[in-house]
Amino acid sequence: MDHDGLRVAITGAARGTGRRLAEAFAERGAQVFLSARDLAAARRVAEAINRRGAGRAEAYSCDLAVPDSVRGFAATLADRTSHLDVLVNNGAAYVEGDDLADVSDDVIENVMAAGGTGTVLLTKHLLSLLRASSRPDVVNMISACGEVGHRRSGAHPAFYAAKHAHAGFAEILSHRLRPEGIRVISLFPPDFVQDGPRRADADLTAQSVVDCVVFAVGQPRDCFIREFHFEQVRTHS
Repeated sequence: MDHDGLRVAITGAARGTGRRLAEAFAERGAQVFLSARDLAAARRVAEAINRRGAGRAEAYSCDLAVPDSVRGFAATLADRTSHLDVLVNNGAAYVEGDDLADVSDDVIENVMAAGGTGTVLLTKHLLSLLRASSRPDVVNMISACGEVGHRRSGAHPAFYAAKHAHAGFAEILSHRLRPEGIRVISLFPPDFVQDGPRRADADLTAQSVVDCVVFAVGQPRDCFIREFHFEQVRTHS
């Protein structure tokens, strides 16, 4: 699928699924603005993408848990490009724990700030660039932890709370932005693995999640795929 010339911003893109998303868009000819808390790691990803010679990548620092960092990233993009075609809200701090006391107050604050406040602020400050695009998409990498009644993850309750906040934000955003032609696409994958066999009896892989994003963004503009929900093969024990 060709995404030649698309301008795509991706948070949390220095490793894991975020990196795979950046690589997937760049391989299809997109110009990728990737961000992460660790700027050096983000730069290594951008350099690796640029060596491949398809699409181009630029690296930026953005800590979603720090509002000034979020605003700074958005302002930098506004200086760098006249429009943005795709925003992928991927960055989020994952933490495990069955009990509230399993992690410190600082960790809970960071998880909630990054997954909730930071995601809302970044979308807000990039909305003018998205509105300047002829084919704008906002992609939300949420989690099955953001589904009502989901209890099968080993994630900490704070992660569940942050993902419910992200899900609520995405739902109302989809309703209110659709009249403008801005598609809001949300994915609710269960706990998944970065690598593994892509079989029906195996865990969902990151590459399959990435393939869903690429597919949805590539659809004609009359096709509003609002949400992806996945069957969970295995359960947390």
